[in-house]
Amino acid sequence: MYPRAYIQFLVHFHGDRDYFECHEVLEEYWKKTDSRNKDSIWVGLILLAVSTYHHRRKNFKGAIRTLQKALTILKKQEDSVKKLGLDYVQLLQIVQERLNLITSEQLYRSFNIPISDPHLLDLCFATCDQLKFQWGKDSDLTNINLVQRHKLRDRTNVIQERKQSLKMRKEADL
Repeated sequence: MYPRAYIQFLVHFHGDRDYFECHEVLEEYWKKTDSRNKDSIWVGLILLAVSTYHHRRKNFKGAIRTLQKALTILKKQEDSVKKLGLDYVQLLQIVQERLNLITSEQLYRSFNIPISDPHLLDLCFATCDQLKFQWGKDSDLTNINLVQRHKLRDRTNVIQERKQSLKMRKEADL
């Protein structure tokens, strides 16, 4: 009923609070299914995770910018949000509260995405159990591998993709 990548996104968001992985998992899915749609619900959720990652690192400017984009998309996606088993009204309220928190440069606090479908919640709990994650546990702010993950990853593929894209653009201009 729900895409596997979406379940993984929710499990990482609530289980190990690995917002970087949330972004990775859902971006891959979005690119395969709806990549031309910048207003996709997937993009809204990706931006929510990215903003939360920035906020946790005290990058308030990046967190505000990405959360504003997420909010704009989510407001347009009421039907999609509901189809994904989320409480639309509560989600928008939480996102707005997060935006206010970040704008006033208050420190990060873990939060949950409001899931309204009990079946989805059961799927997430079962997946958390399999992965040995604890659903809803606060983020470990002392875990450098979690908080600064973007600095620690292998960027070889990203660099290669950017070089290839630049080469293609240059060739197209000739």
